[in-house]
Amino acid sequence: MAPLWHPCGTSGISGCLGHLSPRASGTSGSDLSLTPETPGTCPYNPPTMPLSSGTRLGQYDVLAALGAGGMGEVYRARDTKLGRDVALKVLPQSVIHDAERLARFRREAQLLAALNHPHIAGIYEIGEAGGSLFLVLELIDGETLASRLQRGAIPIPEALEIAREIATALEAAHDKGIVHRDLKPSNIAFTADGTVKVLDFGLARPGGTGATAPDANVMNSPTITSP
Repeated sequence: MAPLWHPCGTSGISGCLGHLSPRASGTSGSDLSLTPETPGTCPYNPPTMPLSSGTRLGQYDVLAALGAGGMGEVYRARDTKLGRDVALKVLPQSVIHDAERLARFRREAQLLAALNHPHIAGIYEIGEAGGSLFLVLELIDGETLASRLQRGAIPIPEALEIAREIATALEAAHDKGIVHRDLKPSNIAFTADGTVKVLDFGLARPGGTGATAPDANVMNSPTITSP
């Protein structure tokens, strides 16, 4: 998984992906391909990741930093009891005593636990150790859709299959009354066999409980938030 340093949804630190649009490469509809617009300059700087390799949180050994955003710091870690690699999403220490952020973090765990779908990255548990609160999540080793788009246009048949798999994941969430609210290329990842996984339900809310509340516009990623 490429580092996801930017709240705008890009990997790397040199610039942001910008907007996505269909672009014609020929005269027929079949020649349309999904391609990123010219990258712009991202105003965000990469954060400092406070947990270093070798840090132990309960039964989990931190192996490497994967990325960070407004909702948490993500690390690759080793589950020493089950012998598997996982993703740890750690609530930043700067907000550990913020009641609203704590509630949002715990809500993410509860919402993910309510979902069981092949195109949604799963949750194993919520834990607390060493003064840190963290979610233990399914580790997706492949690249994100943001990284894939930076490599070039996606052919329409492949793009349609990606869209279909994303749609089935969102449909499953909506059937449970859950609205993601932060869908963007960096929150879509691919497994080693190409399966699509929807990530990061940190801004998700049960439908009908203020999913369009003002804080949605404040917390959403700048490049995908409506004016």
